Amino acid sequence: MKRVVIDINVIVDLGFQRDGFKAAEKVIDICLGEGIKGYVCSHEITTLAYLLQKKFKMKKVKYFLDEILDMFDVISSNNEILRLALDSEIDDYEDAVIEVSAWKEEINYIITRNLKDFKNGRIEALSPEEFIALIEED
Repeated sequence: MKRVVIDINVIVDLGFQRDGFKAAEKVIDICLGEGIKGYVCSHEITTLAYLLQKKFKMKKVKYFLDEILDMFDVISSNNEILRLALDSEIDDYEDAVIEVSAWKEEINYIITRNLKDFKNGRIEALSPEEFIALIEED
């Protein structure tokens, strides 16, 4: 079974219905099907809540977060992951935490809109569209 981490920018595409939200929906549908297991990192959930609260009432925020938590398993950060991220080849610390978390969990792909941020990572990063194309090839 393939395992993927969904970067917060893909989830935000969906939550705010930004450009690309149809691809984000498709990625989530793929993760809910057979053969692909989707993950998010724990810190993404708190950041997502912060962003959503700026635009939506708390009832809608809680509903959206509950849905995300139902769809994906959560990878927790710990002292080791946070320290390894400090020494990562990835410059953006938040992205480094995602990459280290994915590496420790033996994740196959990181699905993100920020491919350049993950170019020095050990886990292959794919855009939602690239991921969809890869899955549809199989």
